[in-house]
Amino acid sequence: MAVVKVEKLKAYYVTGIYGVKRTIKAIEDLSLEINKNEILGIAGESGCGKTTLTKVLFGMIKPPLTVLGGKVVYNLGDGNADILSMPSDQLTKLRWKEVSYIPQGSMSVLNPVRRIKKTFQDFIGTHRRMEKKEDFEILVRNYLRDLGLPLGVLASYPHQLSGGMRQRVTVALATILKPRIIFADEPSTALDVVVQRGVIQLLKRIQKEQKSTLVLVTHDMAVHANIADRIAIMYAGKIIEEAKTSVIFKGSLHPYTKYLIDSLPRIGDKGYRVSVPGTPPQLSSPPKGCRFHPRCPNTREMCKEKVPLLVDVGDGHKVACSCISDEKI
Repeated sequence: MAVVKVEKLKAYYVTGIYGVKRTIKAIEDLSLEINKNEILGIAGESGCGKTTLTKVLFGMIKPPLTVLGGKVVYNLGDGNADILSMPSDQLTKLRWKEVSYIPQGSMSVLNPVRRIKKTFQDFIGTHRRMEKKEDFEILVRNYLRDLGLPLGVLASYPHQLSGGMRQRVTVALATILKPRIIFADEPSTALDVVVQRGVIQLLKRIQKEQKSTLVLVTHDMAVHANIADRIAIMYAGKIIEEAKTSVIFKGSLHPYTKYLIDSLPRIGDKGYRVSVPGTPPQLSSPPKGCRFHPRCPNTREMCKEKVPLLVDVGDGHKVACSCISDEKI
């Protein structure tokens, strides 16, 4: 069952420099379903629209910052609700209690002049009524123990913690109220591989124990291979392939997806890794037709004019590529 259904979503940034207005088409005609109790990975290179998509799904971006179109419908068991048309007060109540967000970088969440305990107090006090101070103490201490975090972090300021510990605290803060949907935007960015592994394992454990839905955004395909149930590949504001993780890594169809996977290192393989040729397009003036065609090794004339649709080729595997033969579709 889909807990979030995205239909023909558009998200444009309207900017003005020296009086000249530009429209950045960060998300263009994007449709997606996020299922209950799954880990959905969203992958793609920097600038493809992953963070914008996550913020729109969480309800953080609304007009006049962007021009929005389409629907983002939540189904949390008490009726469907389109958050793009939802009043701000209702959206505020929905967020954090039912839906949570882990941003890039812990310092955008943790107040540098407040101890971690005070941050937990402010957060929980805003979203849950606690009859006694002891109730708060029990809730926070028990949750940190369950996650394997030292209780000493509560008395610390953010700068006194390592980057990995700050990120774990941010994860704990975002999940302590047990939200049903968690959006994690590059939660392991700027961490070394050992610490990154600990943060990813913590997220996976929380999702399994709380039976929540986790949307994990990262350009690191190796992370998706280890944690995601399904993967959606984004390019230039669009989803160009979507399938189960095993299908993406063993039978991907889109040339861009194949480049992403082939760039991963393999044990024992000393061969040269080939990256995606060219550079990403300017989203203020994206190419006509398929947005990947200027970089694609299989480009045909129709790719320059025809906008490929995201087509289901079987078993939930979807791909947007005009070069896929009719037999495969």
